[in-house]
Amino acid sequence: NDVGEYSLTTPFDVSTATFVDRFRVATQDSNPSGVAFNNDGTKMFVVGFSGKDVNEYILSTPFDVSTSTFRDINGDGTGFDVSGQESSPRDVIFNNDGTKMFVVGKDDDAVNEYTLSTGFDVSSATFVDSFSVSGQENNSEGLTFNNDGTRMFVVGFSGDDVNEYTLTTGFDVSSATFVGSFSVATQ
Repeated sequence: NDVGEYSLTTPFDVSTATFVDRFRVATQDSNPSGVAFNNDGTKMFVVGFSGKDVNEYILSTPFDVSTSTFRDINGDGTGFDVSGQESSPRDVIFNNDGTKMFVVGKDDDAVNEYTLSTGFDVSSATFVDSFSVSGQENNSEGLTFNNDGTRMFVVGFSGDDVNEYTLTTGFDVSSATFVGSFSVATQ
């Protein structure tokens, strides 16, 4: 029920990781499953399948989870509700400027797209569209994009593979087309 922080002596080399600290998010969600940051590390977003929402945290020191404070956008201790689109959200990711948010989950087999009128402010999010990945994966666990949003990757529990999609319009899931998959079953 926490976000763990690790330092890496060699950038992007997980074999050099050392545990630093953790920040408990159990008050907001007892089953956190995905985490994302804004570009400068002053905001952290945690999605969980107990609360079925995206919770926003403010970090007084960038990328230092021990300095996190929950931002209560609704005044009731909850985050941005995504249950209308996904009953078991697993991952959250943003486009480069935070004006789009994407949530994927294991039950509804879709990538859900939201627009944010203020970048990286989940209180300003509005649902736009969803893209079904059920033909490739019926238990989605993770999601990412390339830098310009013209390629999307979905990983899942059932297929044990990474599914690749092209988007004719960057970060617009309605323009996505399945390309192929890569099995990670042996790992």
